[in-house]
Amino acid sequence: MNTMLELDRISVSYPVARARQPVVQGLSLGLEAGQIACLLGASGCGKTTVLRAIAGFEPLDAGEIRVAGRLISSPRLRVEPEHRRVGMMFQDYALFPHLSIEQNVAFGLRRTAASRRGQQVDRMLELVGLRALAGRYPHELSGGQQQRVALARALAPEPDLLLLDEPFSNLDVDAREKLAYELRDILKSAGRTALVVTHNQAEAFAIADRIGIMQCQCLAQWDTPYGLHHHPANPEIADFIRRESLLARRATACLRGGPDTAH
Repeated sequence: MNTMLELDRISVSYPVARARQPVVQGLSLGLEAGQIACLLGASGCGKTTVLRAIAGFEPLDAGEIRVAGRLISSPRLRVEPEHRRVGMMFQDYALFPHLSIEQNVAFGLRRTAASRRGQQVDRMLELVGLRALAGRYPHELSGGQQQRVALARALAPEPDLLLLDEPFSNLDVDAREKLAYELRDILKSAGRTALVVTHNQAEAFAIADRIGIMQCQCLAQWDTPYGLHHHPANPEIADFIRRESLLARRATACLRGGPDTAH
């Protein structure tokens, strides 16, 4: 397999007063073409900053970012976001309320010939199961359907890499894991490479081929879901996996009215 995304010891900081506050430090990872990966960790650990750096919204203090073998970021080089062949699906979906579903998906294809644009929009709506709703508007759709529209729009320009920032955060808790499996199926059907940010372990394990656990602005472990469960790199990761698994089981029991509802 070919490496689609390579982060080589990247560091990012933000200005605070007259100093710089480190947010990501010395992070390295590699993602193969066609794989789906998740960055998992608590709020403030730097995972969204990693996405923003890959997308071109944040400069690097150190290290390099390559997509499909092409250098797109370093302290000396910063390719503009629109020239990176990287798509991003934002947390709030950022759909245009005055445009139909079909027009929202077509928005990223403005420089594409009209004949091909229509074919690509139809193909993306078919992929996400919304072709019958092409003429509707975002406010007429459920949260899960809006998520699919945002995904179709991000996939339409056929980016080399797709970035998704907390894609399930606006959805009901009982719908998130189901939609995570559906999102995985759509991405796999499209043959796309994707990096997802989440703080929810159940979502990460439902969607990802590889998971990165972030702790204290660093990547503590980059592994398969099986590897994280059976070979955690440190006691903190082991505790995190156990704690999140217990919370997920209790939440499921509460939804079903099971015996854990009283705890």
